[in-house]
Amino acid sequence: MNTRTTSPVSPADLAPDRVRATLQLRVGGAWFPVCDRSALIAGRGVAALLPDGRQVALFMDRAGRTYAIDNRDPYSGAQVLSRGLTGTQDGRAFVASPLLKQRFDLESGRCLDDESVTVTVYASRIES
Repeated sequence: MNTRTTSPVSPADLAPDRVRATLQLRVGGAWFPVCDRSALIAGRGVAALLPDGRQVALFMDRAGRTYAIDNRDPYSGAQVLSRGLTGTQDGRAFVASPLLKQRFDLESGRCLDDESVTVTVYASRIES
């Protein structure tokens, strides 16, 4: 199931002078376009499918910084982290799993409730 978010395309969007900002992830040493920047809403997650079949959870904070981590909750095995609640602790952004509520640092992938558990983090950027 492809969970990549897309926006409807209007004729104005196809104009050569219209530049769209795209979220890209660093995957396998190369930058991979994932979704249009407009698909990201501060404080909400979006799930996307990578070329190798893995799912990634994408987030943007109110300052416009983007984050990308594995969507798989290591405690339950479910692909649900993109549906988690976001917050901050000591100035660090995190997402809490919607199932068992463990919190994962969005920059390091470290579980804030059990430091022996981590999720993969992907470098992300917005390109025009």
